[in-house]
Amino acid sequence: MAQFNHILELFGRFSLDAQTSPDIVACDLLASKIHGATIHPTDVRYNASTTENWSQTAWESPTCIFQPNTVQELQTAVPILVDSNASFAIRSGGHMPVPHAASIDAGVLIDMSSIGGTQYDVEKNVVVIGAGQKWGDVYPELDQYEVTVAGGRVLSPGVGGLILGCGISYLSDLYGLVCDNVLNYEVVLADGSLVNANKESNADLYWALKGGSNNFGIVTAFTLQAYPIFHIWGGTKVYPFEALSDVLDALAEFQTDPNKDPYAQFNINAYVTNTTFGIVIGLTYLKPEEAPAAFAPFFRLDENWNTILDTTGLRTIHNLISEYPIPSIPRVEWTTTSFQPTQSLYKSIREIFATSPAVDELRGLTAGTGIFTLQGISASAVEAGKLHGGNALGLEPVAQTWFHTDIGWWFPEDDEIAHNGIRSLTDEVEALAKAQGKYLRYIFMNDASIDQQVIEHYGEDNVRKLREVQQKYDPGAVFQRLVPGGFKLPHLS
Repeated sequence: MAQFNHILELFGRFSLDAQTSPDIVACDLLASKIHGATIHPTDVRYNASTTENWSQTAWESPTCIFQPNTVQELQTAVPILVDSNASFAIRSGGHMPVPHAASIDAGVLIDMSSIGGTQYDVEKNVVVIGAGQKWGDVYPELDQYEVTVAGGRVLSPGVGGLILGCGISYLSDLYGLVCDNVLNYEVVLADGSLVNANKESNADLYWALKGGSNNFGIVTAFTLQAYPIFHIWGGTKVYPFEALSDVLDALAEFQTDPNKDPYAQFNINAYVTNTTFGIVIGLTYLKPEEAPAAFAPFFRLDENWNTILDTTGLRTIHNLISEYPIPSIPRVEWTTTSFQPTQSLYKSIREIFATSPAVDELRGLTAGTGIFTLQGISASAVEAGKLHGGNALGLEPVAQTWFHTDIGWWFPEDDEIAHNGIRSLTDEVEALAKAQGKYLRYIFMNDASIDQQVIEHYGEDNVRKLREVQQKYDPGAVFQRLVPGGFKLPHLS
């Protein structure tokens, strides 16, 4: 009997500990303090919300989901989480496939989807966007005014994650990266206070949020500069995979042109497995000019290759962005590196993807779809960011390629093979760039893998400055301790 009573005592302690764990305490307090905003696992809304993230690699099982309807509710909630010592994650659109970045196990998921709205101020020519919006919510609102913002190139990503990771836009060569075009951040800090960060107020926080991700507070709204860009030329040209050498030659010529037209943008995706998909070239010219001369290197491809598909033509920028859907493969991971483009380097990269054993491993996965993506950032994009007050990224003002390797597959048991395969390919490309003296240290957060040290690559001085900002606005290091996901600030040496 004594042994049985001892077992009961242990069970009782276990039950009490489980009931009083920080995440359960926080969930109960949130439910009692803020009516209707807390979703528990027994709620019919729970499953749909936990699978909102577009890649299953990011699906997790939070203890509860807190979905504030107002900024004031969020201000009430954050001190509850801090006082409970409960871990939490913050989700805008849930586009990043990195585990833990926008969800959490045994913690509270703050779902920002109800903090929405897109308001265009005609007199000031600015747009205020709620952090719960997706880019597919933003562009239709701006169409009626025939203006746009430096924003996402796909409709499904969330506004918050893309901007706080820096963000590439079709407008970047003209006006800088997406984060460079934010005029004001509205932020809830760890103590629940609401502050604005801009050039005049909390300017150090304003700088830090341009690439600093979720390390300082929860951004609830972004004010972006608007631009009178609406009617453009652009679309997609698809070539057989066998055209890759010629495509890369054309790209090198386009990127290294000393008089590159800042209105001309490209994005190239080459399918290295399932090569029947070929090479997808996205061309965008930010004026309604038919077949602009800036793309002459790409147009010459048609002399030797027949296009599988060609959608280029005059259209609106929203219509162009709508053309790029997200693939339906359930599990996705990606990695990235950066370098200065040259014809020689591109030729060597082609050889890597033709001969690397990692490609065969990825091809062997069920539905293994491997893609490498070439994204161009010009020196003018970096200089435009400096004119807008600078950012935390530590970019060099040179023409550069942000190289991205992407793999999609079906089954969780293949996760490790997929991860190791694309990291191996990216490491090979990075080693090649270093050997040719063209490597750049910057890692693009929006395309990074979970084990890439993104912020460390911003440079020692910027990391030190980011830490100083964190210590000022989050002295308790709440967003370092209690928000484990995403790319965190490295420790100072």
